[in-house]
Amino acid sequence: MSAELLSILALIVMFVVATLFPVNLGALALVGAFLVGTLAAGMETDQILDAFPGSLFVILVGVTLLFAIATNNGTVDWLVRAAVHLVRGRLAAIPPVVFVISALLTAVGAPAPAVAAILAPIAFGFAAEYRIHAMLIGLMVAHGTQAGAFSPISVLGGIVNGVTADANLPGNNLVLFLASFAFNAAAAVVVFFVFGGRELLRRGTLESLPGAPAPSGAVSSGAAPSGAVSSGAASSVAGPDGDETSGASGGGGVTTATTRDTTTGGGLRLTPHQALTLTGIVALCVAVLVFKLDVGLTAVTVAVVLSLTSPKTNKGAVERVAWPTVLLICGVVTYVGVLQEIGTVDYVGSAVAAIGIPLLVALLICYVGGVVSAFASTVGILGALVPLAVPLLSQGSLGPIAMIAALSVSSAIVDVSPFSTTGALLVANVRGMARDDFYRKLLAYGAVIVLVGPLAAWAVLVAPGWLG
Repeated sequence: MSAELLSILALIVMFVVATLFPVNLGALALVGAFLVGTLAAGMETDQILDAFPGSLFVILVGVTLLFAIATNNGTVDWLVRAAVHLVRGRLAAIPPVVFVISALLTAVGAPAPAVAAILAPIAFGFAAEYRIHAMLIGLMVAHGTQAGAFSPISVLGGIVNGVTADANLPGNNLVLFLASFAFNAAAAVVVFFVFGGRELLRRGTLESLPGAPAPSGAVSSGAAPSGAVSSGAASSVAGPDGDETSGASGGGGVTTATTRDTTTGGGLRLTPHQALTLTGIVALCVAVLVFKLDVGLTAVTVAVVLSLTSPKTNKGAVERVAWPTVLLICGVVTYVGVLQEIGTVDYVGSAVAAIGIPLLVALLICYVGGVVSAFASTVGILGALVPLAVPLLSQGSLGPIAMIAALSVSSAIVDVSPFSTTGALLVANVRGMARDDFYRKLLAYGAVIVLVGPLAAWAVLVAPGWLG
């Protein structure tokens, strides 16, 4: 058996074992990367370790640590109250606003993971505070970041346009951007109504405005009661693989804490440390979006500065980092990196291209992009698959603009997967729902998108043959 086939079989076995036994899939993936890489592909250990996503590891740890601190001192709760005050208490307006802000930031050039890292913890604060489904608010962040991801000045848009130009293929910046925006906006509309949008429309405005006592009543979808979401102490909840981990803004999960006092008139007043924390979050945004600094390292820097300014308040924040999730995501991404090094992705792509029926090959290439991107870097996949599609497009039977747009949409819309950077950030920062429940729901939703997304992109953009 070839190394490529063996690596695919090993991946399937890992998923089965992780489903049947309480073993962290990330740990299994690291073992798989070691065994498959050394025994089947003859890779050196250093080559395997090079596949470990150090940047993603620092992002997950840095951002969850920073927002664990922000939860401890009540800054996240303050941001929630301030944002709801701005939309004048209209609950149904909150998810679309999150979507639009996410899309706008990526459209003007911010990397999608950086936007998700900044917005996800704040958006989940909305979910926990006002009983909005965590899946709804999280997917608005994910689809919003992808909606703007292919603008001409965005990271992904620039990469695709550059690869297209290098391959001497015709391109259309506007079609690429609008295609991504339209598909993700359509997905966001479906998400809105599937995950509680109708209830938000019925509820209208908040039962109580910021600064008034939090509403009581049943909590939907596992959300914590409003006003009882953690501003300090955290409880232990199960992680994606059944491991227990601390719940917090950065840890995810329902937490128990003393109810914050909302009966006073100072609902939007900041304490000195909250003001400093908010300044740190703004500094993170500016550093990442304007000065293009690394989001993970910058977040860690801000978190350390905040820890030094108030050691007692921030004691225990490190324990609330979602370590089982970090292991899960980084382990799987490492294994996929080994697959890429072995040549498994090229092997699958070449096998697909050899079929010879242009429309069918186009559909299969879209699925290759979607499936692989759900576990690996969208940037890397697009850089590999666009050149792979050149022989197919050179035949003249398919429109290059339509095919490239469909491949881009197929590879990016699946970033809702919990194994992608954006999806991993959602899992790591979830509030208002136990992390294991959120992980499983996001995994199921990601599987649906992987199945439906490439097919829809192919059916709308490629099959009609209207874009040359």
